Amino acid sequence: MKMIAAIIKPFKLDDVKNALTEAGITGMTVTEVKGFGRQKGHVELYRGTTYEVNFLPKLKIEVAVSDEKAGEIVKTIAEAAYTGEIGDGKIFIHSIDDALRIRTGEKGEGAL
Repeated sequence: MKMIAAIIKPFKLDDVKNALTEAGITGMTVTEVKGFGRQKGHVELYRGTTYEVNFLPKLKIEVAVSDEKAGEIVKTIAEAAYTGEIGDGKIFIHSIDDALRIRTGEKGEGAL
């Protein structure tokens, strides 16, 4: 099993969610996060004063999938989140040793 964590621009959430739903994903976790990469932030003007914003708002989407589906889901997220602009985000793939559905006690891929 794999945990796919994608950091994306907030306005791309609906596109990614719809694409994942079409790909058969029935659940995901979305977290509001802040960070920077090569984008390094930007300068804003507020009430006549400029200030540097180092941490940009992003969304982190986490999806647990079977090993067989991981490649397809990574491709789906990458295509749906793509804008071609700097700051499109990153996708990380982690191995999952085990999973447990609390309500039913199902383990492994059955818990996904």
